[in-house]
Amino acid sequence: MCGIIGCVGREDETLDVLVHGLSKLEYRGYDSAGVALSGERVDVCKKSGKIEDLRAALESRTLGGAAGIGHTRWSTHGPPTDENAHPHLDCSGDVAVVHNGIIENYQELRDELATAGHTFKSDTDTEVVPHLVEDALADGLDNEAAVRRAIARLEGSYAVAVVVSGDDTIYAARNDSPLVLGIDDDAYYLASDVPAFRDFTDRVIYLADGEFATLSADGWRVSDVDGNEVDKDVDTVDWDPEETGKSGYDHFMLKEIHEQPRAIRQCLRGRVDELSGEVDISDLGDLSPTGVQFVACGTSYHAALYGAQLLRDAGIPAQTFLASEYATAPPPIGDALVVGVTQSGETADTLSALREARKRGARTMAVTNTVGSTAARECDHALYIRAGPEIGVAASKTFASQLAALNLFSLGTTRIDGAREIIGALRDLPSNIQAILDDSNAESVAETYVDSGAYFFIGRGHQYPVALEGALKMKEITYKHAEGFAAGELKHGPLALVTEDTPVFAVVTGDGEMARKTIGNVKEVEARDAPVVAVTDGQSDVERYADEVLEVPETHPQAAAVLANVQLQLVSYYVADKLGRSIDKPRNLAKSVTVE
Repeated sequence: MCGIIGCVGREDETLDVLVHGLSKLEYRGYDSAGVALSGERVDVCKKSGKIEDLRAALESRTLGGAAGIGHTRWSTHGPPTDENAHPHLDCSGDVAVVHNGIIENYQELRDELATAGHTFKSDTDTEVVPHLVEDALADGLDNEAAVRRAIARLEGSYAVAVVVSGDDTIYAARNDSPLVLGIDDDAYYLASDVPAFRDFTDRVIYLADGEFATLSADGWRVSDVDGNEVDKDVDTVDWDPEETGKSGYDHFMLKEIHEQPRAIRQCLRGRVDELSGEVDISDLGDLSPTGVQFVACGTSYHAALYGAQLLRDAGIPAQTFLASEYATAPPPIGDALVVGVTQSGETADTLSALREARKRGARTMAVTNTVGSTAARECDHALYIRAGPEIGVAASKTFASQLAALNLFSLGTTRIDGAREIIGALRDLPSNIQAILDDSNAESVAETYVDSGAYFFIGRGHQYPVALEGALKMKEITYKHAEGFAAGELKHGPLALVTEDTPVFAVVTGDGEMARKTIGNVKEVEARDAPVVAVTDGQSDVERYADEVLEVPETHPQAAAVLANVQLQLVSYYVADKLGRSIDKPRNLAKSVTVE
């Protein structure tokens, strides 16, 4: 959840680098922020609120030090206050710590430390760490050994970075929370995610669970829990730092909605051959699934529902499970391939589900956007969606790229009638999405219904996950009540909530049986005076029963779901914008959910 940044080797620029890095990580949490610089002493400045509040607080402060760490918080233990903001200090003020994750045994450690005379100033679990380091230093251990001993006491998930007064070194460790190093010619960085330091270097090292890193102006070292040096590969990030800017758009989300044509081109590039009607994902190895179980959360869960439908269409038994439920009560797996869909590759619930599946002997695959992520490293196979960096908390282009990648997975592992037609439709997705972006009347629809009390979204088949995702987007960024339903379920209870103040967005594409049945559901809500917004390709007569129409180009049903989603994203965006919401940083949410 939270974002960590660290820097050594930038001399007088350390503070500027930290604040810049925090601004790039604010999508991971924005309840509070702080920095600590280590030189002859440890200087700390932290503030509840957003990065702008920290910047304002720093204007009246002079902080110096060759090594520095910073943190932007998504609250877990304790409300977002100045006291609960990171970094946290020991009693002497000589040890500063930032942390992402959950320390499960913190209460036991806190009680022990309090009994020994330590004083705590916050409600957080993190604050036990600097006090543990302080105890170890008092026992005569050197700085690295003291940090190692403190880390060894922790149970749970953590990415931890520590600085100590009089020492120009950053000590860091990870377990079930992401941490990546940035390597430059004369400076070194660490962060929860690459965008924090991408403006300075494109060379990265992904830490694995149980690894310990030291960074100083003289170099870097990674070792295991026993202190043995680990030989790490230095990877190169293949995206430009400008991709994490707004490029003139008012919000990252709108920019990323408009980036969907390029994201899908990147996903498909080198993987489809329209002439032969084949998909090549042979780099994944021989999958040949006889059954598939998807595990995912949030938006990725909706993508997984869509992926399961694709496989069932191809005759492969496929189910989708909420990862948080699967991890604690997994179904019989048999010889199913277990596929974790996770944009970040660090989603804690999804990782737990995948680990449970592996423990039971299952093969696993990650569908993820992040090379070097935990899911990609731990699974037997990894299918990258190649969407590029996404900064807006509410997923947009990553969802579209997940749908495209799951089409590749289905086409590349099964025999599907009409595969050539599907591949052609996938190829046309970028231009069809661009046509929607150029001509959409979503802003006008948003203006009409911005004051509605609630919003319903309905669809069938491939469009059902799109209805769920449309509702989730509306909830996330407008804070309005919204629900998505399989269209046929409206009459089994939810219809009681339908009024003239609850617009129903009906996704109706094609003119087959599903379209006709969904039109029947549209008539049901129309009879209750609910306004209807039809998302349609014009092949059916749903427009006759709709108050507003959002058009999508005619295409294959599988690709139509991707197009319908774009229109619903735009509606949610414009409703949120007209309501003045914090679109890129919706309240209570963070981009990467790395705690269970």
